[in-house]
Amino acid sequence: MKLNKILFFVAVASFMVACKNDPKIQDQIEQQEEKVTEEKFNHVVEQFADLKILRYQIPGWDNLTLKEQKLVYYLTQAGLSGRDIMWDQNYRHNLTIRKALEKVYTTYEGDKGTDDWKAFETYMKRVWFSNGIHHHYSNAKIKPEFSKDYFSSLLAATSTEVSKDVYEVIFNDEDSKKVNQAKGIDNVALSAVNFYGPGVTNADVESFYGKMKSPNPDKPLSYGLNSQLVKENGELKERIYKSGGLYGAAIDEIVKWLEKAQKVAENKAQGDAIGLLIKYYNTGDLQTWDDYNVAWTAATDGNIDYINSFIEVYNDPLGYRGSYETIVQIKDFDMSKKMSVLSENAQWFEDNSPLMDEHKKDSVVGVSYKVVAVAGEAGDASPSTPIGVNLPNANWIRAAVGSKSVSLGNIIGAYNNAGGSGRLKEFVHDNEEFELEEKYGQLGDKLHTALHEVVGHASGKLNPGVGETKETLKNYASTMEEGRADLVGLYYLMDPKLQELGLVEDWEKTGKAAYDGYIRNGLMTQLIRLNLGDEVEEAHMRNRQWVSAWAFEQGAKDNVIEKVSKDGKTYYNINDYQKLREIFGRLLRETQRIKSEGDFKAAEALVEGYGVKVDQALHAEILKRNEQFTSAPYSGFVNPVLVAETDENGEITKINVTQPEDFTTQMLEYSKNYNFLPEVN
Repeated sequence: MKLNKILFFVAVASFMVACKNDPKIQDQIEQQEEKVTEEKFNHVVEQFADLKILRYQIPGWDNLTLKEQKLVYYLTQAGLSGRDIMWDQNYRHNLTIRKALEKVYTTYEGDKGTDDWKAFETYMKRVWFSNGIHHHYSNAKIKPEFSKDYFSSLLAATSTEVSKDVYEVIFNDEDSKKVNQAKGIDNVALSAVNFYGPGVTNADVESFYGKMKSPNPDKPLSYGLNSQLVKENGELKERIYKSGGLYGAAIDEIVKWLEKAQKVAENKAQGDAIGLLIKYYNTGDLQTWDDYNVAWTAATDGNIDYINSFIEVYNDPLGYRGSYETIVQIKDFDMSKKMSVLSENAQWFEDNSPLMDEHKKDSVVGVSYKVVAVAGEAGDASPSTPIGVNLPNANWIRAAVGSKSVSLGNIIGAYNNAGGSGRLKEFVHDNEEFELEEKYGQLGDKLHTALHEVVGHASGKLNPGVGETKETLKNYASTMEEGRADLVGLYYLMDPKLQELGLVEDWEKTGKAAYDGYIRNGLMTQLIRLNLGDEVEEAHMRNRQWVSAWAFEQGAKDNVIEKVSKDGKTYYNINDYQKLREIFGRLLRETQRIKSEGDFKAAEALVEGYGVKVDQALHAEILKRNEQFTSAPYSGFVNPVLVAETDENGEITKINVTQPEDFTTQMLEYSKNYNFLPEVN
């Protein structure tokens, strides 16, 4: 599961989990004047539309041995080799459109000083950022701010050809949502994501996978994770992602680099795990996928780790199919040692949680936690990156073997060094709230991330005989799981145990800052990401709203959270933090019950009742108040470039870390060097 970066705003004491497509260090606050580190490293690359492009460093790189650097290099190359898979998964026309846009951009010799050209360039960059023509967060199709006639003139001037259907879809309302999670519709049929062929419906998916039975019901296979479901002559059929199958050309490149990585693995356990990943890519066998995840979870020694394959299911409206992503990581030993206390005490947190006894795990096993430095990302993790990840996602592996949780330290550091506090001042209720956030907010965020990933996703268990969450809670599975993990973190952020464990100097003030930020974000500031009139659709935004709105309603009688109107502006002020903690505990208990029992109707009532609808008057006010700030509400990253030096025999002798010139240069180089798929797959 993925902690999404959007919510991890510099001053928002909330966090999100991709645990994908989603959590983000800015979700709230920034009049972001640019800052630099002590080394004068400039984190900000550029800004356009609603996006800011940042860069990050790789601390500790020079301390790695050449063999370790080779491992990082090979894993990074493997990840980038599958980049185009994510583009095609997001939408069937994405690769065609991207290649057309890039041809126009690189060959057009006309006037590049016009507003139309600038609008074209911005559109292309937005498409790059989102790995396709649908917004990376809202899922809505990105609308060009240039006319069809102008685009036609660019195509003609550069001899660029696209089909009529592709041309029209850029401008019309067809396939308007990449992922449509609305209630009461056919979510599969009305989602543009390319996980399902034409004519496939919700009922088809449920029927197709409802007939599949795992050989061992206690270890259910992740059916649908690595395939596209299509209809051929009226019959449903899976197209498997594997060598020789769908995306085979890119997968063969991934395997080529993984084979090199396996030869320089740090230890046998790591090498064996990479070998199983290679086998999985070659066969597409889901039992091998589980075998790999068991081996990968157990391989905890060494300085280098990675995530690679079809993993998070947020882009599937029904939660079956995994999006391609990769993150290559270098361990931060100092911070990992400090934060490992959470995984060492995971059983204490489980035993003392407000869950019903029958929903608590008797033995929380194998939860490893590391702070890491990212060395490279691709697919669904780039340019828009998570800030924390907990994997594997299979409930039975978490219960039987454990999981790995990581916090992406250098990504969080880059966010923190690229921001300011203007939005925070606008939306906090008073100076006390502002000062708490300034002093304790970042620590609260880090702890919430860690608690969410290490304790939250590892906690709780399903009742005997209850199916996987994607089967029982369906289109609400992702937001319910993220909200549940959020609630675990929120409950323990106001616990003196954190100070007893040496994680904070003042547990109460840290907890207060975290609660302030979460409520402020969930009820107000995340609305700056929506257009007026929109409902909340993205899973992580929904979970933050339904957690906050339910807590606000439950505490109304005792005025636990007070809605304040001051000088025509709305604020939310927490009057009783301990009662709010009790409310979070009750909601955590109920959320775990819903998951454990597979109670779809209760999940639907919670999400639809509190997480979807938006107070339009408040939304208009928030947007108006936000107009004074010029900083973009979303951020993403260019990746450092690893440049290998070789001797006369072609052997790598040194690997240098360089920074890309700009966002455009990196995107064009990626398209040139990692172009392994045809336009139509």
